[in-house]
Amino acid sequence: MRVEVVYALPQRQERVSLELAPESTVQDAIQASGLLQRLPQIDIERVGVWGRPVSPQTLLRDRDRVEIYRPLVADPKQVRRERAAKSGK
Repeated sequence: MRVEVVYALPQRQERVSLELAPESTVQDAIQASGLLQRLPQIDIERVGVWGRPVSPQTLLRDRDRVEIYRPLVADPKQVRRERAAKSGK
């Protein structure tokens, strides 16, 4: 089964294509990608497949895209409120 693991950093995106055994999980894919060794700040509890949050134990299907999410730097709602207050709306 072929899958892709991605992790977006502020300045670049890490993408790793893998061939995995059937019945592999999201966690298996992340481990096999080598990203945890290169980027120890990764939290494998914040992951998704094709934009949908899932658990690390989720089984993968052929051609899935595993996404590793970073924590938010700012609350998007608060940023919009501050921007609206500055513009006088």
